[in-house]
Amino acid sequence: MAKKSKAVEGNLVIVESPAKAKTIEKFLGSDFLVKSSYGHIRDLSKSDFGVDIGNGYQPDYIVSSDKKDIVKELKELAANSKMVWLASDEDREGEAIAWHLYDELGLKKENTKRIVFHEITKDAILKAIENPRDIDEDLVNAQQARRILDRLVGFELSPVLWKKVKPSLSAGRVQSVAVRLLVDREREILNFNSVASYRVTAIFMVEDDKGKKTELKSELNKRFDTLEETKSFLEQCINVEFPVTKVEKKPLTKKPAAPFTTSTLQQEASRKLGFSVAQTMSVAQKLYESGKITYMRTDSVNLSEVALSMAAKQISETMGDQYVEIRKYQTKSKGAQEAHEAIRPTYIENQHVEGSSQEQRLYDLIWKRTIASQMSDAKLEKTTIHVDAGDTGYHFTASGEIITFDGFLKVYIESTDVEHEHEEEDDSIIPPLTVGDQLEMKIIEARQRWSQKPSRYTEASLVKKLEELGIGRPSTYAPTISTIQNRGYVVKEEREGVQRDYKYLSLENGVVIVSEKSEITGAERNKMFPTDIGMVVNDFLVKYFDNIVSFDFTAKVEKEFDDIAMGKIEWSQSIDNFYKPFHEKVEDTIEHSEKSVGERHLGVDPVSGQPVLVRIGRFGPLAQIGETSDDEGVEKPRFASLRKGQLIETITLDEALDLFKLPRNLGQFEDKDVVIGIGRFGPYIRHNSKFVSLKKGVDDPFEIDLETSIERILTKREEDAKKTIKIFEEDADLQILDGRWGPFIKYQKGNYKIPKDKVADDLTFEECQEIIKNDTSAKNRKGKTTAKKVVATKEAEKKKPTTTKKATVKKTTAKKSTVKNVSVKKTTAKKS
Repeated sequence: MAKKSKAVEGNLVIVESPAKAKTIEKFLGSDFLVKSSYGHIRDLSKSDFGVDIGNGYQPDYIVSSDKKDIVKELKELAANSKMVWLASDEDREGEAIAWHLYDELGLKKENTKRIVFHEITKDAILKAIENPRDIDEDLVNAQQARRILDRLVGFELSPVLWKKVKPSLSAGRVQSVAVRLLVDREREILNFNSVASYRVTAIFMVEDDKGKKTELKSELNKRFDTLEETKSFLEQCINVEFPVTKVEKKPLTKKPAAPFTTSTLQQEASRKLGFSVAQTMSVAQKLYESGKITYMRTDSVNLSEVALSMAAKQISETMGDQYVEIRKYQTKSKGAQEAHEAIRPTYIENQHVEGSSQEQRLYDLIWKRTIASQMSDAKLEKTTIHVDAGDTGYHFTASGEIITFDGFLKVYIESTDVEHEHEEEDDSIIPPLTVGDQLEMKIIEARQRWSQKPSRYTEASLVKKLEELGIGRPSTYAPTISTIQNRGYVVKEEREGVQRDYKYLSLENGVVIVSEKSEITGAERNKMFPTDIGMVVNDFLVKYFDNIVSFDFTAKVEKEFDDIAMGKIEWSQSIDNFYKPFHEKVEDTIEHSEKSVGERHLGVDPVSGQPVLVRIGRFGPLAQIGETSDDEGVEKPRFASLRKGQLIETITLDEALDLFKLPRNLGQFEDKDVVIGIGRFGPYIRHNSKFVSLKKGVDDPFEIDLETSIERILTKREEDAKKTIKIFEEDADLQILDGRWGPFIKYQKGNYKIPKDKVADDLTFEECQEIIKNDTSAKNRKGKTTAKKVVATKEAEKKKPTTTKKATVKKTTAKKSTVKNVSVKKTTAKKS
């Protein structure tokens, strides 16, 4: 109540996050009450798209059910405040939140102010209050246009996919383009023909500046195509001289990278810290809301004059004036707003901050990048030498760099996404050599190498590509990447490499040796792979909705959103230009397109003579033997799910036939069959109606034997026994188990939390029933209803065995009718 009266006397400040509210409250006096809206309070309704298409695409907004209490409280506080300050973020989402609050709370212009700031510091907050402005309707319209267009595309396109590909699928405008990038890259990799060649390297022994013998590594300027050519070259190098024919020294200058934008922060946090895009944004949000960094959704590399002066002072005091070089970077990103600022520490003098380990690591990255951006260039000297290989006509090249002035490298080195497989990068210092020096050859080696296929995208490199194409904006990258993974179109995972044999040649002590070695190649770490369903959906959209997944068209739409934000075009006209032809395409596709399940015929089953094919089924990709037919006399087809890593596009006939070898009956254990199979969650052992998972990466379902399977069964029993705290004689289905988060009650299909004041070992059967009865968690409602019915039935059987059935029927009927009446009332209320 005290807080409420506080607002009556003074000012109400509304932000979108409780953490942000807590930080801002510290900077304002007792005349200000800071409250949070917890994000958006309204969204488009789910009925009729939530958009009145016939009335200029007017949106139908409703307050989210979980925000009704918040809105009620804010209305009361606003009504009793002399001034309401809307202080949501300065981007389009933040402007839209402010507008929705203004509209829903029934605020008046005369006592409502909009304030923005890109850092949460006392000076920034007070300056914003001194310079309020009105809500920017152009920014609101740009956000509204994006939301409405995405709703129209999603709600119209998804039903097409349900009918033509597979039920329960969904499609989005930007997400579909991101999936296309991944599918295109995957096919590029699958169709890539690797070409072999031989890379020749040599190690020479030379004296360094102290007279000590050291190794000089070099590479031949020619790669040979065949083993014979390579062997011939090594043989020619026996007993020849290796004179230095060229020594070239060249000065190099390296410049620091610009301060972080949203996308470059996501990329560097992925490379250096291993953070996902969503994780980076979550941690950055916490740093911003606690006042440690500036606003984290920006495409500007600009730094304010205050920040430049703070950086210069920090560099000068800690490293010296020679390290200071003030730079003003220009943003190249489309639609960027120079009025915004890059991501930087709010107080540059603070090199370290308090917080979680993740917050400290990300802050350290931002601090270093900001400081480095205002430091001097690094000065280097690159030395390159050529060493002739006798009179073969080829020469070896060695190069190295020395830093003459470290400059910004003292603080920060930018990472890249370039991958080098089995290629040694050597930046060693070149010893002092002059033209004419004869070098002592220690060894010449040649290894068979292959041309590298294109790299798969990581989350970071996908963000970089989307930004290059002008697709999406700082606020959309993380949700786009999360959405395509959540929908099952893409998986992010690690894949083990495969063993590859290669030819190895060496010349040492006048002898050429040819041998074969092996290496692991093709290992992938945190890469993004399109799934079968992602590829089939992409192909369908490319065929029938080419503009939706067109890179240029999607970038053009993003540009139109930017123009709406700048007041250049009217938002509803922009949507109308897109929607009308799109809607016609949807209707035409439903009417005239064929069902697309990615079906691919592999051949014929040699046993049955039936055709073998792979396609998308109701539960995902599958192999099928036989044709589907309505005739009763025709044998029904058999089905088997594809294994992890298998693709409809690449699976062979033999691999598909192997899938039908399961389930395998290995024999009996304890008079029960031991069966190996593959289900939706992977390979398993089934024994006595219980399932045991196979050991990942160890057990092959096609090769595992009975003895190993029995070991897995017994191990699982031991693990289950350790988890079991108590089983009740009254009902064996009711158990107390020890789980990951502590003891819990398991009954029927529900798991029930044990109150903190109860000891699991001491609970009685009746106490467990009471806990189940009083549980209110949504996930247990269905299981609890079943449990209550079972318990009630058992009690009724004990008391009145002759009337149980009749009483139960009446009770069920009464329940059903009550629920039905309530549903009708709710629906009527909603409609009215």
